[in-house]
Amino acid sequence: MKAEDVQRLIETRLPGARVRVSSEDGVHFEAKVICPAFSGRPLVARHRMVYETLGALMGGAIHALSLKTLAPEEADPSDIAD
Repeated sequence: MKAEDVQRLIETRLPGARVRVSSEDGVHFEAKVICPAFSGRPLVARHRMVYETLGALMGGAIHALSLKTLAPEEADPSDIAD
């Protein structure tokens, strides 16, 4: 699986999210997700929201996903440059 595919899935299913995904081997991924829907939600809830966007791919095509999840007010402008 390509990092770009994972990024597109998250962006499509979390409206307004800004996402950057990287992977060296196509099964272990790192993602930074900044999303307005994360405001006021605990870390566990944010991670669940991201995992839900990937559904059955988790544990299958995506063996591992390291996440950094931020609400826009928590993000630094350099977190995800457009």
